Amino acid sequence: MDHDQRFKTLIREFFESFMRLFFAEHAARIDFASVEWQDKELFPNPPQGERHVVDLLAKVRVVEAVNESQRREPEPWLICVHIEIESPDRTTQLKPRLPFYYFQIRERFGLPVLPIAIYLQVGLDGIGVDSVIETFGTWEVNRFQYLYVGLPGLDAVEYLEGENWLGVALTALMRIPPDRIAWLGAEALRRIAGSDLNTEQKYLLGECVEAYLALDEAESEKFQKLLLESKYQGVLAVNKTSYDRGLEKGLEKGLEKGELKGQVKTLNTFLEARFGVTNETILQHLMTLDPKQMHELTRKIATATKWEDLGIPR
Repeated sequence: MDHDQRFKTLIREFFESFMRLFFAEHAARIDFASVEWQDKELFPNPPQGERHVVDLLAKVRVVEAVNESQRREPEPWLICVHIEIESPDRTTQLKPRLPFYYFQIRERFGLPVLPIAIYLQVGLDGIGVDSVIETFGTWEVNRFQYLYVGLPGLDAVEYLEGENWLGVALTALMRIPPDRIAWLGAEALRRIAGSDLNTEQKYLLGECVEAYLALDEAESEKFQKLLLESKYQGVLAVNKTSYDRGLEKGLEKGLEKGELKGQVKTLNTFLEARFGVTNETILQHLMTLDPKQMHELTRKIATATKWEDLGIPR
């Protein structure tokens, strides 16, 4: 799974939502209309220096000076926001790199830097400040601090009920009661589908939920059954969910083997589960479909809100 690319896309699209959700005090200083995403390559000793790439780097205007030296400067005040996304289940790989990144960014742009780490598998205290400390014997030579959010350390149900849509999507990575994983995933998708976001934004957030929702076999079955309920019909119209993928996978497998009866049986099973309708007329109609028509019907089953949308006699 390409964690980095998924989260880079999410944070760029929902940068303001991210900052206001987890770091409201710092977000209050930022003019989010001024965000300029920067080249992320850092060359400490060009042209021979080792090439380093940071995950996300934004130059933004702040509406309030962030330190004493900025207060002595005329407006506009600018800062850099540096975000690193860490997917391993430990912090030891990222922490030593952060001070290095900080000083390189500081030197390159000549601006204050706000460093942030997003941990996907490390909870720590949920949201907080961590340090990288250099010592000489017992003497503390240097202390570098950075903000972090450890998603597994946050309460998923709390964020599910919030009004920040990025927070709703990220519940899939938070602390979820084991018996509520399927329910939480379905609810997160339902809330995102019913939001006032545009189609692309809904897709990005919904894809995040499904990508990270930790479903075992039993919870996966429960999840797919939930999505068939009328309460969650809006989800199927927005996202290509595991329900859709499971159906398509079954059909494609049948098509590869040329098993017409298997294809018809699969379609009929999902029609019955979705609409509670099955009879000989429906079966006979399905038997007349060619492979292309079957694939088209697959898509219709996933998005149709009523039987008449399918174009199937009963």
